[in-house]
Amino acid sequence: MSIKVVVRSSLAYPMREMIWLIVVVMLVGSMGGVNGRKVKSVEGSFEYTAMNCRGHSASITDFGGVGDGKTLNTRAFQEAVNKLSQYGSDGGAQLFVPAGQWLTGSFNLTSHFTLYLHKDATILASQDINTWPVIDPLPSYGHGRDAAGGRYISLIFGTNLTDVIITGDNGTIDGQGLLWWQKFHGKKLKYTRPYLFEIMYSDTIQVSNVTFLNSPSWNVHPVYSSNILMQGITILAPIKSPNTDGINPDSCSYTKIEDTYIVSGDDCVAVKSGWDEYGISYGMPTQHLIIRRLTCISPYSAAIALGSEMSGGIQDVRAEDIVAINTESAVRIKTGVGRGGFVKDIYVKGMTLHTMKWVFWITGNYGSHADTHWDPKAIPVIENINYQDVVAENVTMAARLEGIAGDTFKGICISNATIGMRVKAKKVPWTCTDIEGVTSGVVPKPCDLLPDQGEDKIGMCTFPQDKLEIDNVELKKCSYVTP
Repeated sequence: MSIKVVVRSSLAYPMREMIWLIVVVMLVGSMGGVNGRKVKSVEGSFEYTAMNCRGHSASITDFGGVGDGKTLNTRAFQEAVNKLSQYGSDGGAQLFVPAGQWLTGSFNLTSHFTLYLHKDATILASQDINTWPVIDPLPSYGHGRDAAGGRYISLIFGTNLTDVIITGDNGTIDGQGLLWWQKFHGKKLKYTRPYLFEIMYSDTIQVSNVTFLNSPSWNVHPVYSSNILMQGITILAPIKSPNTDGINPDSCSYTKIEDTYIVSGDDCVAVKSGWDEYGISYGMPTQHLIIRRLTCISPYSAAIALGSEMSGGIQDVRAEDIVAINTESAVRIKTGVGRGGFVKDIYVKGMTLHTMKWVFWITGNYGSHADTHWDPKAIPVIENINYQDVVAENVTMAARLEGIAGDTFKGICISNATIGMRVKAKKVPWTCTDIEGVTSGVVPKPCDLLPDQGEDKIGMCTFPQDKLEIDNVELKKCSYVTP
């Protein structure tokens, strides 16, 4: 096994907020290789792997694109997508973004389409807020997150599409988020901030081998979609940037997130399914989700969060081989009275953690309601939560597990977990209220509501052995030849 350490500095914040992002990437031995990262380039052409290859190709320069970092290319990108959409029934098309700084406002994608970024290509988000279109709130949310009204459309957006790919040789999509963060902190936003990539009501989606940088808010947001592959993605934002979640699968089915490296100001992966009465009414859960080989740094949030907007339900989440460094918590379930919905059949196996506030955190009193019409009788169901094979060092508190009075969170199972406490750790490493569960082989000794079943039960927490459909997808070898 070889280990590569990448050190980056964020230039988006003033000097006092500059951070060094240290991402530890375990290659070859621990990951067994990453198919999505295999990009072979020769002069004038390149090869890559994808869910589908394309029969037609073009470059953004063919549509008047100028990569000088100053020329606005919104029209060029949209004209390129519109022109290439004619090939949807004839093998699809790919749009190549060569080396350069490509300033643009929001543009929409099309079906049977690949957006490919050269390793030295950067798509730069426009700083002119007045040019960003405003769209309606999501129906499962009812409101924007930053303001009650609509929301700015994402930089790269798609809806009602099939077979969409964003990939490359680790090119960059830069949201230039500082302006947005300042407006958010100054309470000067009329609408909710845009994301870098959002796709809605779509099927067969791949995002791989690209870097997302300094998003105004969430980075990658698939919603109401299915059959999604997120592979080999790097996401970077200052650790104090507001709401810069990494990847947020939202009311999605059959999603795989793997070999992804995230440093952010919020949760690295946040699993969602709608907000209060709007999410309950929409009723579309996130289910059948794989998270594999995630590396996360997020000092004020979680490596993986389930909720808090989980009113449509979250079920069958399979997370394994998770690395978190200097992160507030490893896996956090966030919910509360009024959310309704459920979080159940959660399986976590193999976590390596260093410098954490909490390892296990379940919150049953999370607030932040969409409006005043939430239902106080809408009580969430939390059950069958499994954690196994956990090693943690320099931890302040092992667990904070808080259910809801009269709504016990049940079926919590923790096995084979060794948690090394920091020198100035809390005197009581576990706090537990309104929960039920069991443990085996856990150090330090858990709370009384999680009785030890003995060393012979160390393998009692379950992890599914069947393969989900998204895990059976085989990537194809694709190519691009420069005209």
